[in-house]
Amino acid sequence: MEREILKGKLQGNERGYAFLLTEEGGEDYFIAHGDLKGAMHGDSVICEKTRGGERTAARVLKITERGIKQLVGTYFSCKGGGFVRPDDGRYFTDIFVPFGKGVRAKAGDKVVCRILSYPPRRNPEGIVSKILGRQFERKAELRSILYGYDLKEEFSMSAAEEAAGFSDRISETDLKGREDFRNITAVTIDGADARDFDDAVSVEKNDKGYVLGVHIADVSHYVKPDSALDYEAFERGTSVYFPEKVIPMLPERLCNDLCSLKEGKDRLTLSCVTEIGFDGKVCACRIVPSVIRSAARLTYEEVQKIFDGDEEAAKKRAALTENLFLMKELAELLAGVRDKNGSIDLDVKESAIYVDKKGNIEIRPAPRDMAHRLIEEFMIIANCTVAEYMYYLFVPFIYRIHERPTEEKLENFYAFLDGIGISARHKKDEIYPMDFRNILKKSEDSDVFFLVNRVMLRSMQKAIYSPRAEGHFGLGVKHYCHFTSPIRRYPDLAIHRIIKDVLLNGTDAIAEKYSDFVDYASKQSSEREKNAEAAERAVDDFYKILYIGNYEGEEFDGVISGVANFGLFVELENGVEGLVKSETLKGRRYRYDQTRYTLSDGRKTYRLGEKVRIKVAGVNIVDRRAEFVLADMS
Repeated sequence: MEREILKGKLQGNERGYAFLLTEEGGEDYFIAHGDLKGAMHGDSVICEKTRGGERTAARVLKITERGIKQLVGTYFSCKGGGFVRPDDGRYFTDIFVPFGKGVRAKAGDKVVCRILSYPPRRNPEGIVSKILGRQFERKAELRSILYGYDLKEEFSMSAAEEAAGFSDRISETDLKGREDFRNITAVTIDGADARDFDDAVSVEKNDKGYVLGVHIADVSHYVKPDSALDYEAFERGTSVYFPEKVIPMLPERLCNDLCSLKEGKDRLTLSCVTEIGFDGKVCACRIVPSVIRSAARLTYEEVQKIFDGDEEAAKKRAALTENLFLMKELAELLAGVRDKNGSIDLDVKESAIYVDKKGNIEIRPAPRDMAHRLIEEFMIIANCTVAEYMYYLFVPFIYRIHERPTEEKLENFYAFLDGIGISARHKKDEIYPMDFRNILKKSEDSDVFFLVNRVMLRSMQKAIYSPRAEGHFGLGVKHYCHFTSPIRRYPDLAIHRIIKDVLLNGTDAIAEKYSDFVDYASKQSSEREKNAEAAERAVDDFYKILYIGNYEGEEFDGVISGVANFGLFVELENGVEGLVKSETLKGRRYRYDQTRYTLSDGRKTYRLGEKVRIKVAGVNIVDRRAEFVLADMS
């Protein structure tokens, strides 16, 4: 039988095994600990496919490149030196630090460890390059996450100097070729604690329908290709948002000042002006370099108060109230059209974490009111319009794509639906967004609505950036891009450049200039976005642990949000999640059914989406996990 050779990267697991993610994509291969041959998380390897029972399996033949050069962990002393236990559980091997290479680290310090060598049949050896503080201290743990995800707080000197060198004045040269929108009523609507405002919106109504203006800060006017600022923005890929700080993609001089659409200030923008009929369909559009002057800096909270009939809030913004209700009217129209077209609107709760000046933490469900949805609808229509406009010019571009679910995930999803009594068409090769939309409609008034939302989300692919317009399954559209946040996302900045180049010079020379660029910029942006999301999740989990640790011994209502062979994950109303270990459950040995998302001992069955009451048993700060027990078993 011919050997099947595979190439790819390893993704470790804290239990000591790994998965091979192949270069071609597709299915992953399970690699048992004994078949790793010293390979670790992040390593590039050559493997051989093996028989693995129900799983597709492989074993490592050769390590072609080590993937992890530096990691963050906790230092412990031992005879002959010490060792560093990595924070990232996927890297399941401790790093030995020989005597003299610990740089005065003490047991319990959070440290940065640089790996020096990989001795055969022994732990990797490394050196402590930085001490971040004491384990479990809030600042040290947060710094550990930043270093662990390679997030830089400081900008290079050349980038900082470039940012500092821009003039505060907008000159006549800057205004040349720009449409002047300073006489229209454009406003920004953001969170109360927002510091950068990169989008403003305006709406007018006429006898044909609506004219929507989405005006985006023209960051590309300042950040030129191949500049120090461009290099920094490309490497970072995105701004990263934490409860108490932001790691910005660009220096504050730009993101909080020159490119921030401040109330009453003239600012350079790129505007997407869309004419929308009374049926909610786009009739015409134009994209133009522009200048605006924001009429007001509004917050979601005060806009929602106006929509809710708060007389004091309406009186404070009397000059804008009529226009805000016109915006609401248009947003509801656009949302209705998206709904008819099959856009999938999952009802998945998100948490908002608030930290006061004294460091006290409060966690509440993130608001998703009309004020938030209004901006969401306007940004979606602008992103769709720009993507479609550029697609039919046949020029290189960076699209935001969301592929259809894989065949395997669809089969599992349909099997799950059958198990809970929901009928759905099983044409896996012809799946459409409307099919998923109809499934949600069928379950929205039932007890399984939460459950269907969660499992549907898990069956979907991850949205990424691509030079090919392959559609956005979740939104149910053929063309989509990210146009609206160039302050905080590199792909937005990149496509602004392309758009302006096309508007100024035409399409003839664009293909050669950008064809390679859109490919590697898409890959880099997708990777940095994935990294940023993981970092934000890790920080949020840490804050949630600090928060729930104050309620040890107290009881809360929750919903089973995850089921595994080792226990149940329970999510509280505010989004805090904890683990109920299977050994704390009464009954015989529990078995996990991954098709129906249940844990059962034959008598008692726990299901995803089931309501339960828990008691907080404690927190595991090392694993950043809350530990619960069911209240009636405590």
